[in-house]
Amino acid sequence: MKLTEQQWRERLTSEQFRVTREKGTERPFSGTLLHNEATGFYHCVCCDAPLFESAAKFDSGCGWPSFSRSIKGQVKYQPDNSHGMRRTEIVCAHCDSHLGHVFDDGPMPEGQRYCVNSVSLQFTQAP
Repeated sequence: MKLTEQQWRERLTSEQFRVTREKGTERPFSGTLLHNEATGFYHCVCCDAPLFESAAKFDSGCGWPSFSRSIKGQVKYQPDNSHGMRRTEIVCAHCDSHLGHVFDDGPMPEGQRYCVNSVSLQFTQAP
């Protein structure tokens, strides 16, 4: 999904635009989906692609929603060496929306912690 910067600005709130299109980060413990425990799917706020299942969500204590795995093929990985750190950024495979980062300190068997900004997601509850 390719839109111009102006089209994204018209489609998203200013905070959604800052995080998803400018690679920003919401403040820890401020996200609306941090404590969501409902069953369903987490979608990209920009293009509505399904990214994570609620069964993969866990409380990591880091201040952002955390998942042990993504839905296969829905997330891309790219190096992020900003802020003097070496991290792996995660973006939506469909629209390149910045989601957050993935770390190798999650629960087994996956061992991954997808640390995701709530503002980059929308939740759809299962019927």
